[in-house]
Amino acid sequence: MQHDRVYLVDTLAGDPKFLQADAETYYEKLLKKSSSTPDIFSIPGGQKVKLEDSCVCFVPLYRNNPTCKMLLLTDPQDKETVLAVYLNQSWWPVEDVVKTADPSRDGLISVQTFGERIVLFVLNYIIFGMLEGSSANDAFFLPHSATECAKILWRDGEAVAFYTVKMKGSLCDGTTSQCYLLPVLDTIFVQRKYRRGGLGMKMLHDFCQSFVAEDALGISCPISAAMYQGKSFDVETSVCQKFLQTYPEEQKRLWEVEAPGDWSQRVNIWLKIQMESALSETAHLTSPEDDEGSQVEYAQSSKPKQSDADQMNKF
Repeated sequence: MQHDRVYLVDTLAGDPKFLQADAETYYEKLLKKSSSTPDIFSIPGGQKVKLEDSCVCFVPLYRNNPTCKMLLLTDPQDKETVLAVYLNQSWWPVEDVVKTADPSRDGLISVQTFGERIVLFVLNYIIFGMLEGSSANDAFFLPHSATECAKILWRDGEAVAFYTVKMKGSLCDGTTSQCYLLPVLDTIFVQRKYRRGGLGMKMLHDFCQSFVAEDALGISCPISAAMYQGKSFDVETSVCQKFLQTYPEEQKRLWEVEAPGDWSQRVNIWLKIQMESALSETAHLTSPEDDEGSQVEYAQSSKPKQSDADQMNKF
């Protein structure tokens, strides 16, 4: 089914419960349909997929809420590859779910509607979690909560990136009464084809500008290798390092934190970058001809002393 500049996020309306009930009704009919005459779904590129029970499944839309589910169509040859999402009595190819014909959707926009929640889910759980998150060094994002504070970055009619924030005062999780003590950037992702364009920097800057009155801001620990080494966003330069060099006024505000983010759970990111850079330079100065004893001595001295760790947490 082709959608001539009409996309799911622009047209989705109605109660999410009714939309799910419709998907469940469709699924029940699919189970009863004769396998000798299955319906066919054509995905962009010309591939035709039989709509059979073995290729469709329900998955939770939100974290810690198994009752709200999405019906997905998977590749018969690779069950880890999601081809389409069922909503509004239609199958929508994954690439169409993250598109819009609304010119007002441009730049970073807060997630508010149910349709935008679907876009966030597809970016996070399907595109990153199943289609692009193949590296062992990649972070793994679980589905977000139904009330997750998030922004999607729209560019040229497509959702290309997102980031989510744990708000100051919000509960850390559903099993504790602890609340975040500062705003924390929790997850951040850029589609692979849009990387190396400074979008990570753009989202970090937007996050900081959204909380100008706060003395401290956090990024969830552990910060991924992509953020420190630039694998997802920029070439050969740490996203955090480049950002803090560009905006030095943020160097004292940005911390790597564990929930809920008290002072014993914070490490200043700029200080950490400086310390790791100094250790790296020390390693390069170590001669390859040094004997084993010298190498052991370096390995021991490369660990921060307790006083260094204390200074790191109090910077």
